[in-house]
Amino acid sequence: MTDDRQLNARRHLWGHFTNLHATQRSGLPVISRGEGAWIFDDTGRRYLDGLSGLFTVNIGHGRHELAEVAAHQAESLAYFPLWSFAHEPAIDLATRLADLAPGDLNRVFFTSGGGEAVESAWKIAVQYFAAIGQPQRRQVVSRNYAYHGTTLGALSITGIPDIREPFEPLLPWALKASNTNRYRCGFCAQQSACSLACADDVERAIVEAGPDTVAMVIMEPVQNTGGTLVPPPGYWERVRTICDHYGILLVSDEVICGFGRLGHWFGCERFGYQPDMITFAKGVTSGYAPLGGVIVSDRVAAPFIERDGQILLHGLTFGGHPVGCAVALANIDLLENEDILGSVRRNEPVFDDVMESLRDLPLVGDVRGCGYFRVIELVKDKETKQSFDDAESKWLLRDTLSPRIFSNGLFCRADDRADPVLVLAPTLVCGPDELRFIGEVLTDAIEYAATEFARR
Repeated sequence: MTDDRQLNARRHLWGHFTNLHATQRSGLPVISRGEGAWIFDDTGRRYLDGLSGLFTVNIGHGRHELAEVAAHQAESLAYFPLWSFAHEPAIDLATRLADLAPGDLNRVFFTSGGGEAVESAWKIAVQYFAAIGQPQRRQVVSRNYAYHGTTLGALSITGIPDIREPFEPLLPWALKASNTNRYRCGFCAQQSACSLACADDVERAIVEAGPDTVAMVIMEPVQNTGGTLVPPPGYWERVRTICDHYGILLVSDEVICGFGRLGHWFGCERFGYQPDMITFAKGVTSGYAPLGGVIVSDRVAAPFIERDGQILLHGLTFGGHPVGCAVALANIDLLENEDILGSVRRNEPVFDDVMESLRDLPLVGDVRGCGYFRVIELVKDKETKQSFDDAESKWLLRDTLSPRIFSNGLFCRADDRADPVLVLAPTLVCGPDELRFIGEVLTDAIEYAATEFARR
């Protein structure tokens, strides 16, 4: 990149969740292109994309098929809203998603991204209950540290204290329950086996709020924030039973876990539960165009169909954009025709081995995850599981590990919103060689960081 462009980036570009003060000194890495599992910076250097951009580029970079579909659709119909009108790409994609989704999830409300999808699901739930004579049901249960978006409603549902605090008070109807961090479980630490107390804590939140005031429970199949928190066996069955007992809708937030990330079209299929709604975004287009939405069950959609004038009072200018819908259809074709989901399942044992090879490294407290969604939790003391304080975590993740990993040719995420972790979500086109490369880079970086930490 030219010096002028780097100066312009420092002067004019405001990155998301980006430390502007730091970028004034050091500038920003600039990614110029991508090819398959790899990305290239403006100097031509290559890096393995170990985060799929942001859990998004499932089919890999540089797929000309998707670019051609986008251009063709833009030539025929670049834009038209879904406000009492329809267009062919939206109809075809809604039909395709209904075919892929489990059970009676047959109605699709489109948005332009994941946070909007979560907020839309909440509005659908509130209006659904009002339509069936239960207008007091407005509250929503989500898990501690779970991320569900940053629009006002979605941020209220989000459970990360640091990004909520500047905007509080938020909407008052959001309740929090325990997450499924088995490595740091306070419920079962002194027991020989999991008691599913983390699932029972969902019921605790509902009962304390008043069951007839709760509209929905929303959770990711595998929670991202906190470090790829895989639920224990029986968890989802218990949560589904709790929701059914109290007449509450269960929403599966599949913005990250959908479209092959866990080896299935939707994460709920992997864990065997039937949601009332699915929120999606990211992988539906593999990032080649913005798109998100909510797949809704026939039961939830029924009052809006059966009663004239019962209108969902919610809409988005770019929800169901025709170019995004056309790209999503082509992306789903590629995922199917190239058996990408099957490839994830076949390569999962390789990824298991790679992750296990890191477990005995210094500073590694836990490795966990499934499919192409993994994490390494870092600790100061492996025996006691003692974590790092804020200053140590900043030094470890931002000043030491991240530069080392990136300089060795891997892009992944260092996350300290809870305990410090390294997050991996490679593109789904990665094979054994790329997965083993991840292990090699991380082994070097963690051993280097451990040596440097011992010298502090």
